[in-house]
Amino acid sequence: MESRKLNQADLDKIRNNEGFPVGEDKTIIGLSNAPYYTPCPNPFISDFIGENGTPYDESNDDYHKEPFAADVSEGKSDALYNVHTYHTKVPPKAILNYILHYTKPGDVVYDAFAGSGMTGVACALAKDSNTLFSTERGYGKRYCILNDISVAASFIAQGYNYPLKADMAIPIAEAALKWLENEFGWAYETKHTNGEKAKINYTVWSDVLVCPQCGHESVYYNLGMDQETGHKKGNSITCPHCKLTAKTKDFTRAVESVFDDVTGKPIQVVKEVPVLINYSFGGKKYDKEPDEEDLDIIKRVKEMAISAPYPTDEVWDGFNTSQPKNSHLVSRIDLFYWKRSLISYANLWNYVIEHGGDYKNLLLFWLQTVSVGFTKTNRYFSSSYSQVNRYLKGTLYIAAVRSEVSPWYALSGKIKSLSKLVPNPDCLISCMSSEKSLLPDNSVDYIFIDPPFGSNIMYSDLNIIWESWLRLYTQKQNEAIINDADEKDDTFYKELMTKVLKDCYRVIKPNRWITIEFHNSQNKVWNILQTAVSQAGFVLADVRILDKQVQTMKQYSTRNSVDKDLVISAYKPKEKFYRDFEDSIGTEETVWLFTREHLSQLPIVVDADKDGKLDVVTERQAHLLFDRMVAYHIIHGIPVPIDATDYYKGLDEKFLKRDGMYFLPDQINEYDTARIMHDIEPIQFSLFVTNEKSAISWLYQQLDTPQTYAEIQPKFMQEVKSVDKFEEMPELSVLLEENFLQDDKGKWYVPDVHKEGDVAKLREKKLWKEFEGYLASKGKLKLFRSEAIRVGFARLWKDKNYQAIVDMAERLPEQTVQEDPNILMYYDISLSRV
Repeated sequence: MESRKLNQADLDKIRNNEGFPVGEDKTIIGLSNAPYYTPCPNPFISDFIGENGTPYDESNDDYHKEPFAADVSEGKSDALYNVHTYHTKVPPKAILNYILHYTKPGDVVYDAFAGSGMTGVACALAKDSNTLFSTERGYGKRYCILNDISVAASFIAQGYNYPLKADMAIPIAEAALKWLENEFGWAYETKHTNGEKAKINYTVWSDVLVCPQCGHESVYYNLGMDQETGHKKGNSITCPHCKLTAKTKDFTRAVESVFDDVTGKPIQVVKEVPVLINYSFGGKKYDKEPDEEDLDIIKRVKEMAISAPYPTDEVWDGFNTSQPKNSHLVSRIDLFYWKRSLISYANLWNYVIEHGGDYKNLLLFWLQTVSVGFTKTNRYFSSSYSQVNRYLKGTLYIAAVRSEVSPWYALSGKIKSLSKLVPNPDCLISCMSSEKSLLPDNSVDYIFIDPPFGSNIMYSDLNIIWESWLRLYTQKQNEAIINDADEKDDTFYKELMTKVLKDCYRVIKPNRWITIEFHNSQNKVWNILQTAVSQAGFVLADVRILDKQVQTMKQYSTRNSVDKDLVISAYKPKEKFYRDFEDSIGTEETVWLFTREHLSQLPIVVDADKDGKLDVVTERQAHLLFDRMVAYHIIHGIPVPIDATDYYKGLDEKFLKRDGMYFLPDQINEYDTARIMHDIEPIQFSLFVTNEKSAISWLYQQLDTPQTYAEIQPKFMQEVKSVDKFEEMPELSVLLEENFLQDDKGKWYVPDVHKEGDVAKLREKKLWKEFEGYLASKGKLKLFRSEAIRVGFARLWKDKNYQAIVDMAERLPEQTVQEDPNILMYYDISLSRV
């Protein structure tokens, strides 16, 4: 696209969009690099789609892709990935695998939670076939639209996806450092042992502590740090004056009164002293204790006025701001900085604004890579190769010992890293809430998102230093997080995530895919997301685990999903499916229309392990097919026309079955061929028993070969160790009696299709009786069978007794409701109806 200018009229048209940033219009216009990047809702998105997108035409649409389920082994050590830090990033080469699988050259890719812009970087990499992939992988230009509500994130994204080649910016960056050295280099000079001047790399500062017994002050570095290793000695220290030994936290930080340049009045600050200087001389690095001249320079700097503008915004009360505010009295942004660092950084920032030209935003991005590392959050580690950006990720934390880096030490290497950037003029970046984007309907070909993780990271808190220099802040009320400080609970998070995913559903073309990478240590948040995906209209087709420690993709199971990255594949059904489905409402045909559509989208063969064995596709198993079918009907407000018994019978009558999985006729040859190639070593099972339903599925797998009770019981006992504490797990004998048959030799086996219906009816009848007992009781249920809850909810739903579902759900432990996607679905939708 041709270069544009963002003007006041443009802002007036988009000002009322959710997530419009907090700041002055002139700041937004000044930071804009239109049309590629605007730090506000990008008004040029429709033009971008009009020029580069292709209209959806169902009659000529021959697109078909299975979910991507191959190994992904891209770590975080890539030089391009590490040009700039951000709280969470997916390696771009990992995203590249998905882009090359789901798209073709000329397609439009969208990321609604773009963060630092790695999806855009992946699209830029997809253009280069020489260093990455052969023509068989489909290299070529992709167009990319990135959106994030975070001002800081969208600015980082524009740096990573700058439309111009970075080489021309490097001389300007070098000139900026040279100018600063001429103007302020004296402040970073120290004397070598021979009396000659040397350049400081970094200065180590320490808190001063007050003894709770005698009141004397002591330097923490001298008491609590091992002078040889630079590591903390332990949690206790001894006062050198009265010899009291106590926990470090029992010693208070000393404070002192200093003149404040901003208010023109004295203010209280935490007392700190320089304890070590690292400098370079003659090509080598040395350490020294600060001498009188060093202290005089520091004093001289403290008395200087700062000529360049710098942020003095108040630090708000937030989840991550309490430690610096309460422990170190940092009430404003400028108080995060040492005076010397603040002068240096402010002057460099101002120099780039005045001399950066077309590369101004890229050079500000370069400076931004160390803006947090210039603050007192930069922890000191003597054993580290570098002291650059040693702040604690994911929080704002000021340690007792910290490192003040010099501009040349911190930024010289970052200049070289700019050359790693890949120019991306085919990318458009916007800053707003993604709950209602500016994209047209059915306009994008693929979506990759890495959404916020509930309460894991408080982005707006952590971004205040970055955004203070941009003079623009994120609109916090539309931020998709769970945060008590901002009164955002699970319900808020779920509703906002559902809105965003509904908009993703609106803008993606039918028969196309969305990939959701998600990390959370709570199954509750994962189930919230899973429910939001379904309520948005997408059909979930595959869930895998991206284990970044061993860098391999494994199939999802509830027990081993915690602390891993889940990769979720979901699709938007074809328009023809919708038409046929609507025409069939009220008949059993809706069930089989959905099942056929879903089976057509699922992977046929998955060889996810390196031992050559096939992986089971759990989505093709009867119980999950039934769950997806029921969920689709309920979420769309349509009665489920058949029960589980008839559904399981219908599966066997209408589809082909292999190894407990169901296939369409045109899929079975591919699976059978793969089985032959693998010497009929068909399935690498990976199913864990966490509740009654998974126990039954596990038994179905095990009893593919008939076994006696004595043979199956030891293995079963080994598997049930991870059962939920609220789950009333039936005895193995009960599960066998209710679900399986026994031959004349005492061996249990899976019923055949004709008997399975009778067994399922008998089982459902027993579970309903159990549920009726729960209904007749009072108070919170402490022990119960979740399968009985599911059967009961299904029958109550069929009877339209939504109030009974809500009442019973509120008697269950919150953990049970939040962590069982079926129970959560019935409860959520029933709650909305009552």
